[in-house]
Amino acid sequence: MATNIVRTLFRAPVLTQLGSPRLAWMSRGKAAAVVGAKRFYCDPPEKISRYPVPNKKDLPYDIVELMEEVELKGGFLPNVFKVFAHRPAEFRAFFGYYNELINKDTGGLTKADRELIIVATSSHNKCLYCVVSHSALHRVYSKKPTLADQVIVNYESAELGPRERAMLDFALAVCRCDTITEQHFLALEQVGFDREDAWDIAALTAFFAMSNRLAHFTDMKPNLEFYNMARIPQERNDKLDKEG
Repeated sequence: MATNIVRTLFRAPVLTQLGSPRLAWMSRGKAAAVVGAKRFYCDPPEKISRYPVPNKKDLPYDIVELMEEVELKGGFLPNVFKVFAHRPAEFRAFFGYYNELINKDTGGLTKADRELIIVATSSHNKCLYCVVSHSALHRVYSKKPTLADQVIVNYESAELGPRERAMLDFALAVCRCDTITEQHFLALEQVGFDREDAWDIAALTAFFAMSNRLAHFTDMKPNLEFYNMARIPQERNDKLDKEG
């Protein structure tokens, strides 16, 4: 499970899009990441939650291993891992279900589709952490640096195709606990989704409704790295790297 989660959060395109391309430390590979991991556990923790972030020495080995692998691959550790480590058994359950929903190889939803569902429903639920982090991942997977921003403000006026609009209409109906009727399923089927895809959309919406509320309750802060991720197209990053 650990490897799948790491691959989802930090696929190769993400690594090239974190923050400014001029940040040389991001290109130093394992050494920089290991130093970052050590720094996180030794320095006084930043205020990212109402609850204390456990020290590495107090956590079960499997959780430490996952957190260190994520930080090693991505250059930083998303705060959700730190905050949820407060309850190790719930940490495992959360990321186990997350893995099942996000890393499915079947169905009609792409990685970008899944992230856009999370962005739209998290915006409705007013979850800062999930909106910031998953809009960053949507930018990476979709290669569209502005679409998630439009969806955050008002998905109904965003530059969506018919397929994406029907998908988000269904997700928001589930998010708002509207009465789901046959018309909702027919609208999905008209743009190519089937009943299993509808389940996936609903499951993502429901799971992140829980995540949104936990993030809200704990006052979870987004990592600064998420804000700039994939804002600049890759070809511009490469040019800036050469110029820098």
